[in-house]
This record gives sequence, C-alpha cells and structure tokens, in this order.
Amino acid sequence: MLGKLNHVAIAVPDLARATALYRDTLGARVSAPQALPGHGVTVVFVELDNTKVELLEPLGTDSPIAAFLARNPDGGMHHLCYEVEDIIVARDRLKADGARILGDGEPKIGAHGKPVLFLHPKDFAGTLVELEQV
Repeated sequence: MLGKLNHVAIAVPDLARATALYRDTLGARVSAPQALPGHGVTVVFVELDNTKVELLEPLGTDSPIAAFLARNPDGGMHHLCYEVEDIIVARDRLKADGARILGDGEPKIGAHGKPVLFLHPKDFAGTLVELEQV
C-alpha cells in the first residue's frame, strides 16, 4: 500500500528563521512560503534529491500546530508523509483494520495540490502519519 516517503514535517515556531537556517546555513533549496488556511499552517519545502523536508508554522489561533509547539517550544518532528496510489482504497483498508483517520475521514487537498489524510499517532507507534495520493 505505501509508496515512497514524500516528506518529513518539522513544526517550527519561526518559519523565516528555519527557512534561513536550511537555505543559508545548510545550502538547501527551499520553496517559497505557502499558506494553507484549511490546514492551519504556513509551509515551505526543503527540496532534497531523495525526498523533502516540510517546515510548518501555525497559521491562525486555532492551528493544530500551536498545541504541538506549546509542548515543544523549539519545534520538532511533527509527521511523516507517505505516498499511496489511491487514498480512498488506502483509507477504507486502514479503517477496516481498525486504524483511526483524523478529522472527518474525508481527504483534504494538501500543499502539493493532492488529496491527503492523517492517521492517529496512537495507531502508528506514536507517529502522526500523513498519506498523500500520487
């Protein structure tokens, strides 16, 4: 069911500072910031040869990232994103196996313009998992 690792997401308290660190200190290619109001975050992608690193900061007061940063004020690894061929088939199989889908269980459009779902971290070794349809 799983395809390749699409990205590792890191929540940061200051996106401009984190972007500068990756771009200027580490010499990485970093995308322009993209606000995603439906997800409550602003993101940039650090482009690597084999995957991406997503840096995300809260957008708005009800951002789901705000609570994470309250517990981890310096930021930290937030989730892993894996690619799947068909997100509905993957969702239905996971639900049948007892996995919990966050939100209303329906895919939303993510930062890459593709459908995404999030899986409950308690069902996946304490790690928030995002699935993205390729």
